[in-house]
Amino acid sequence: MNYKFEFRPYQRKFKRPLQTSHGIWEIREGIILRLTTDNGKIGFGEIAPIGWFGSETFLEALDYCRNLPNVISDRTIFSIPPNLPACQFGLESAWESATLKTQFKSAFSEDKTPASKSNHSGLLPGGEGALLGRQILWMQGYRTFKWKIGVLPFQRELRILQELVLALQQGTCDPPVSLRLDANGGLSLAEAEEWLKICDQLGGIIEYLEQPLPVTELQAMVGLGPRFSTAIALDESVATLPQMQSVYRQGWRGIYVIKPCIAGSPSELRQFCNSHQIDAVFSSVFETKIGRKMALKLATEIKNSSHRATGFGVDHLLESDKILELLW
Repeated sequence: MNYKFEFRPYQRKFKRPLQTSHGIWEIREGIILRLTTDNGKIGFGEIAPIGWFGSETFLEALDYCRNLPNVISDRTIFSIPPNLPACQFGLESAWESATLKTQFKSAFSEDKTPASKSNHSGLLPGGEGALLGRQILWMQGYRTFKWKIGVLPFQRELRILQELVLALQQGTCDPPVSLRLDANGGLSLAEAEEWLKICDQLGGIIEYLEQPLPVTELQAMVGLGPRFSTAIALDESVATLPQMQSVYRQGWRGIYVIKPCIAGSPSELRQFCNSHQIDAVFSSVFETKIGRKMALKLATEIKNSSHRATGFGVDHLLESDKILELLW
């Protein structure tokens, strides 16, 4: 089948620049795709790359779209090279949307599945901002929180963590409150060991420590697992499907934080996760509602992911994406 292919780049500002161990991120750039079938059915997709995280860059994705013809085929969609995983996700998502007869309005409408924010993990601001951010997100219904570490000096972050945990433990709730710590690969082995000791001392409130070491230190992270009761999750190490396959072959059986919008082909991702019973946490890359719809749909189709909160509690950090409705 052939499809009319259209694309529109977009920019969304973070309300406050996002600070991670990779640096400061001020603007989220991406591309909205539209496919139209010969009989007039329309499908939308999104390319939301993060070059420093493991996908292609925004400019590489934009160059790929600019070089596509105005009419493309199924063969084009399913032959995108693996070094363009965000493009794979975007085009295949648009294809699924078109073949499932998704209409224009529903493509831009707010996603309601799952409806409760207790099913999502809310991303806290960095540093001391986490303390006030915790109150705001709690009032919005979040019960799982994520906080980035390795950004400030260790003793300062430890003090903030202690205050944060104390605040979270003041009330009881169902489901129980939990906190995820994300190092973005920014710790040394000694620092990771120290953080894991602290997490163990804090008890079950810490769900896991995410990507404590750089991507190149996989075996060290595998070795840390049995030594501590706090779980370790991989994120940067499993940014794309080939990376997931590689770490699985190398013996990783812990948690996979999967960012569908940069992982690659949705159909191949489904097959890999379900055939290997991956312990998956599906997470955002600050995509718009278009990419999020497909990512959440994938999360419901993975057998072993429903017991963990998804990492899509990030809308409060970005300006509204209402402008998307004006692209066409």
